[in-house]
Amino acid sequence: MQTINDAIHWWARVMPDAVALDFGEDRTTYLEYRNWSERIAAELIRRGLEPGDRVGICAGNSLPYCVLILGIMRARGTVVPLNMRYTPHELNEIIEDTEPHLVFADAERIGKFSDLDVDTSPMSDVEALRDGKRGQLTCAPEPDDKVVIISTSGSTAKPKGVVFSHRSMTGYVATHAIEEQSLGKGSRVVVPAPLSTSAGFVQLTHYTVLGCTLHFLTAFEPRSFLEILVQKKINGFGAVPVFFEAISKLPEFENADLSSISMATSGGAPVTRALQDVWMKKGIVLRQIYGQTECGGNGTIMPEALAKQQPEKCGMGGLFNEIAIVDDYGNRVPAGVVGQIIMRGPGNMIEYWNNPTETAKTIKKGWLYSGDLGVLDEDGLLTFVDRMKDIIISGGLNISAAEVERAVMESGQKIDECMVIAAKDDRFGETPLAIVYAQGDVDVDGIIKHCNQNLADYKVPRYIAVEHEPLPRTATGKLAKPTMREKYSDASTQLKRVR
Repeated sequence: MQTINDAIHWWARVMPDAVALDFGEDRTTYLEYRNWSERIAAELIRRGLEPGDRVGICAGNSLPYCVLILGIMRARGTVVPLNMRYTPHELNEIIEDTEPHLVFADAERIGKFSDLDVDTSPMSDVEALRDGKRGQLTCAPEPDDKVVIISTSGSTAKPKGVVFSHRSMTGYVATHAIEEQSLGKGSRVVVPAPLSTSAGFVQLTHYTVLGCTLHFLTAFEPRSFLEILVQKKINGFGAVPVFFEAISKLPEFENADLSSISMATSGGAPVTRALQDVWMKKGIVLRQIYGQTECGGNGTIMPEALAKQQPEKCGMGGLFNEIAIVDDYGNRVPAGVVGQIIMRGPGNMIEYWNNPTETAKTIKKGWLYSGDLGVLDEDGLLTFVDRMKDIIISGGLNISAAEVERAVMESGQKIDECMVIAAKDDRFGETPLAIVYAQGDVDVDGIIKHCNQNLADYKVPRYIAVEHEPLPRTATGKLAKPTMREKYSDASTQLKRVR
């Protein structure tokens, strides 16, 4: 069989006492991990969970969260990670789309579901199953069972649900295990991302399938993260460049012993030569990769030797992963020509949940069309150019410009036009800037109040620019975002922050 649960079962037999998940004072071994997840699976089945039923989770990173994920899979259910920062309005959109059998939420978030049409259960129910007899289960996961629906922001105003199976997720892991052998059984990996994101979820499954020990943070804080790197002698981790920058600016960074790190990858934004040089002084090469939720995580691999010389490039296709650049008609273009990045490999998503139209647009003849622009050089190394899908990446979290635009337009103001673009931000890399045109006065505070009620805080615009003329448009009538990006390239110094 080829399932995530099979891998955990294997490590429970081979190294039962090895630590699988470490949350500081709270940790579990592989044997405990397996047995706890099986008790959860048995309880879910007792509650009426059928194969393929969805189960939502809305909580901060925790040990019970990780084990609950495995328990849902073991019961042949499908996990629906819910962003813990979403408002009830945003959560309801996902619940209406995925129709979960049950939603687990921690004490801080369970109140968000009080007015929503879904059964809820506290995370304390998961903790209560930590000890006891091993669950008696007659069912077993199948390789093609759908295991997760991860919400991702895209060119549409509402999130799309990216679906993976056991086969696709283990295929992704197997490919990277062959390509990059510096991390494997017994390696220590730290995961800085929330489990509700593709970065957090994929790293959890990836490195536990490999038999690693995973260390988690409940939230990213540079000093605490650096302490974990040193004290736990971490061997590998991945993060967005702004995280690496924040860590390197700490006074403790210069003398920190980071000699245990054998692999550090970065994605979501370019690695600058200056940032690469800072980390190389510590003996660590930042290896930029390109990927997205739809391809399972990393779509490229960047050898360390090449990353030293060309940190701005995102690597190349891997052993079983292919990458190509095509024009508007799907034809491959020569090296040096910009086009759309497409990928093909075992880790690609199966589909968008309940959305065959978008699925057909994205997966064509086995190739995943990324919606991003890039260029390959003569050696097959990729340089990311721009996002066709118009995503803002703030602190490693994807924000759909269309979703924020919709919220602004629905704020009750008499706004004629709105476009949302990325503004530079020293802390988060990027942050939303809303540019609005209205024939009358604009109540900026009213816009922010409405957005606060309907969007997670990181999506709410930090800047609002009011234009007194209609916004520029292209020849085809679309709003000309490149023009406004140029005009507001220095928004962080031009405009006053509104929150």
